[in-house]
Amino acid sequence: MKIRTEALVNAGPDVLWKVLSQPTRWPALTESIVAVELLDGSLRVGDRVRIVQPRLRPMVWTVTEWTAGSSFAWTASAGGVTTVGTHVISPVGSGETSRLVLGLEQTGVLAPLIGLLAGGRIRRYVEWETAGLKAGAEAIAGSGELPRREHGPGGGMVHLDDER
Repeated sequence: MKIRTEALVNAGPDVLWKVLSQPTRWPALTESIVAVELLDGSLRVGDRVRIVQPRLRPMVWTVTEWTAGSSFAWTASAGGVTTVGTHVISPVGSGETSRLVLGLEQTGVLAPLIGLLAGGRIRRYVEWETAGLKAGAEAIAGSGELPRREHGPGGGMVHLDDER
C-alpha cells in the first residue's frame, strides 16, 4: 500500500519545519495521533519514536533519513509489515509558501491484508496529519501560536516552544 498526500501551506519552509520536526506537538494538531514519545530524546537518524494512534497498535518508528529544514523518513516493522513514512518540505515561489508532502508505504507478506483491513483508516490518518501540520504552520505564521485540539490553558493555543 502506498499513500501520498500533498498540501500548499501559507507559511515559509522554516515555519513548517518547526512544526514538522516536533512530533510531540502533533497530537495537538490531529485526531489521528494520541501520543508521541521521543524514546531517545531527539529526532535524528537512528532515534526511535513511539506513536499511539486511535484503533491502531502503538508503533515504534526509527528515523532513517534526516535533512534538517527539509525532510525526514522513519520506518516501523510489526507483524510481517514494514512501514516507511516520509515527510518532505519544499519552498514555493518567493518562499512565503511551502509544499508539504507526506508519504507512507507498507511492504511485506501481510501488507496487502493490512491494506485491505485498515487501508481506509490509515489513508484518512495521513490526510488528517497533513491537514493538521498545514494548519499548525499557518497558525504560527499568522499569530506565532500553535492551535490545540483540546481547549486548555491559553485559550486553546500553545506556543510551539513550550515544553508542556
